[in-house]
Amino acid sequence: MKLSITGYSTALFSTWYFIEELGLLFDAGDGLTASLLHKCGKINHVFISHADRDHLTGLLQFNQLYARPGAPKIYYPKDCRSFPALESFSKLFDPHVSGTVWEPIVEGTQIKIREDVYVEALRNGHVAATSDISKSLSYKVFQTKRKLKPELEHLSKPELQKMVEAQGRERITMEIKTCILGYSGDTPVEDLQRWNDTKILIHEATFLGGEDDANIQTHGNKHSTLEEVMTMVSQSNIETLIFGHFSSRYSPTQIDTKIKQLCQHYEIKIPVFRVLPGEVCKDILNGEMVN
Repeated sequence: MKLSITGYSTALFSTWYFIEELGLLFDAGDGLTASLLHKCGKINHVFISHADRDHLTGLLQFNQLYARPGAPKIYYPKDCRSFPALESFSKLFDPHVSGTVWEPIVEGTQIKIREDVYVEALRNGHVAATSDISKSLSYKVFQTKRKLKPELEHLSKPELQKMVEAQGRERITMEIKTCILGYSGDTPVEDLQRWNDTKILIHEATFLGGEDDANIQTHGNKHSTLEEVMTMVSQSNIETLIFGHFSSRYSPTQIDTKIKQLCQHYEIKIPVFRVLPGEVCKDILNGEMVN
């Protein structure tokens, strides 16, 4: 599936990613509607990773402009109390948004956004919490297809048709699911295999890593470094990589130089793109690769 991804992601200030073909938005930071304008009307499903303000301050304006009966559907980590408060406020302040669906979710929740596509929530460690508390999530987008069972591949079309008529198509096929997109949200790298077999991975890299970043204070919340993500990617089957959420302390030259160095060091040959601090990146995958 070809995807058009537009996004903005600068640590501390704002993060959002819009996947046009799926009517899908990950996070809703400031500047969302001003950047997308009426394309926002295509957004049906919004998945928020956590309650930090740089990931949700554009949500109320988007909802005020584009709410309609039953949409958008906004999904958020179950134990983030900010979202019920935002829902209540929005409905008092803008009564016409009463049709918006606000739904708390936890790790393992699967939301069907199209007949053949669903989004699955994964817990991450950005916000410290016990295992029964859900405050920060990553997301995987799966596309499903049905394929003829291998043991039946030798049969002719007439024979298969008879089986379909007698048993139904689902009895002779099996479901194949493909992770077409992964979105990390804010998170440290905790599991080197989390994103294995992902077609396109959007991953945060707040800090570049290395000795120069050794003394950075993260204020209690955990983030990834570019170096850690590259280590993970080198051990995973990922087809395309998009980096974002860089700290504005880094210049574009510093970011691109570090990406190229790490790609060379880890012999990473897949396409690598990045969303630079302060820049809206339109149709990211049709832009120029860093490496």
